[in-house]
Amino acid sequence: MKPIFKDVDTLLFDLDGTLVNTVELIISSFLHTLDQFKPGEYTREDAISFIGPQLADTFQRIDPERAKEMEHVYRTYNHEKHDELVEEYEGVYETVERLYQEGYKMAIVTTKRRETAERGLKLSRLERFFDVTITLDDVEEVKPATEPLDKALTQLGSSRVSALMIGDSKHDILGGQNANTYTAGVAWTIQGKDKLASYKPDVMLETMPELLTHLGVEET
Repeated sequence: MKPIFKDVDTLLFDLDGTLVNTVELIISSFLHTLDQFKPGEYTREDAISFIGPQLADTFQRIDPERAKEMEHVYRTYNHEKHDELVEEYEGVYETVERLYQEGYKMAIVTTKRRETAERGLKLSRLERFFDVTITLDDVEEVKPATEPLDKALTQLGSSRVSALMIGDSKHDILGGQNANTYTAGVAWTIQGKDKLASYKPDVMLETMPELLTHLGVEET
């Protein structure tokens, strides 16, 4: 297979649902919160649909008057259950480690708060590979706005034309497209491969090690 990202030297990764499997943690956190404030009104499928956008925006749409209280309940439960429910995706650690060894510049671009993002990176043993992490705490606008991607690129000393945004939601793909970077979707997205593919990323990764092939890095 001919590499399609041969000119890429910078990789911007989403965190949740891309590098770290927090899907059950997020769904459980939404259901716990919604069962408390809106008992019987929301299903697991509804909770899945909430994955991706900024948490505050989601609760603002559900109940503007109690959005802040709902966010507090969500975050408290999420922190308590974090280490119990977070899992690893097969092949992620080995792939990121190889890319680090190959000298790629890499950053995390997430809508999570810094404390929680760093906790997930530490739990998954990925923290040593990333010198730059852009979180909700660092920006005024989140993906699909370009601000978080541009901040990551600036800190890495990289340009848009040589960067690839990798993620599991439309916000990642649209954010990369808005910033004129390359984009890659991940087929293990909880919202469905076909739905993510409809946003036309440059490539859909069936597994994370496939990224090495698309970059022209030989697997060992």
